[in-house]
Amino acid sequence: MRLLMLGGTEFAGRAVVEAALGRGWDVTVFHRGTHAAPAGVREVLGDRTAPDGPDGPGGLGALAAGDWDAVVDTWSAAPRAVRDTARLLRDRAGRYVYVSSCSVYAWAPPAGYTEDAPLVEGAEPGADHTDYARDKRGGELAVVGSFGPERSLLVRAGLLLGPYENVGRLPWWLTRIARGGPVLAPGPRELPVQFVDVRDLAEWILDAVERERRGPFNLTGPRGHTTMGALLEACVRVTGATAELRWTDPEVVLGAGIEPWSRLPVWVPPDSELHDALHGADVSRALAAGLRCRPAGETVAATWRWLREIGGTAPQRPDRPPVGLDPQLEAKVLAGDGGPPGTTTGPGLSAR
Repeated sequence: MRLLMLGGTEFAGRAVVEAALGRGWDVTVFHRGTHAAPAGVREVLGDRTAPDGPDGPGGLGALAAGDWDAVVDTWSAAPRAVRDTARLLRDRAGRYVYVSSCSVYAWAPPAGYTEDAPLVEGAEPGADHTDYARDKRGGELAVVGSFGPERSLLVRAGLLLGPYENVGRLPWWLTRIARGGPVLAPGPRELPVQFVDVRDLAEWILDAVERERRGPFNLTGPRGHTTMGALLEACVRVTGATAELRWTDPEVVLGAGIEPWSRLPVWVPPDSELHDALHGADVSRALAAGLRCRPAGETVAATWRWLREIGGTAPQRPDRPPVGLDPQLEAKVLAGDGGPPGTTTGPGLSAR
């Protein structure tokens, strides 16, 4: 199988490349050269945002020749970059896989929303950068506009975690817990959390290419795949830290002005629009199409191994704001409400 990966040097793209190489596929990686590509690929350098010139399609000129069975694209900015690439490749690639997002649904999608839920309005395939939701939806429209519904696969990803993460969510929790001491753990402990390991996303994409899947798929773990408690306790376990998870009521967290999702990554308050949207997608279509999700503990352990291999500091995408809680604010909240006795967990992990 011949795969063209657009990007392929970081996070989701890198996971797809490594999974494809593991299957013995012939992989071409088109990227700007700012990060090293995995060994074993054919590299093609170019900047797809460069304007067209009199002699050809601007930064896409390096892709003017070549044929592939499938293209995988994770682009998150101006949809016109997806449009231009799809137009260039529509007669030379069998299938276009666009890694989109569950953010393309009109806000706020109810818990249990499927691929048929209403979509965000105002997206255009030829638009410049607007906002994340409309950019991703514009990318979807661009792919279908060139490849048609029969040769387009729209992977609407939810929360992605795992090795190579360059957004900082799970790396922040691991780094914070490894530092030890009392840790503000946003409750409730049994709060359902929905995410997909980036390696499981990659394997599903490759399976879908082989089986010629088409159309949109919500792609994240099943609802309630794990809980906030199980996720953070796994962080304590793999780091071996002398950390105490102090479970704190959502009202206390929000009352302190702590923003869900960004200041305390992964967490959003229960019974909220945020929780329905970020941890409530129906993924039955993806599961029926072969999605397999590894236990949360495996994701946490693999991410910790990778962090140690690179020296403990995760890369950060320049187009995403940093995440995490200010230590002084954390200490202030903990001093005001450290939680009742029996609600902390250290290396031994108390009973749930």
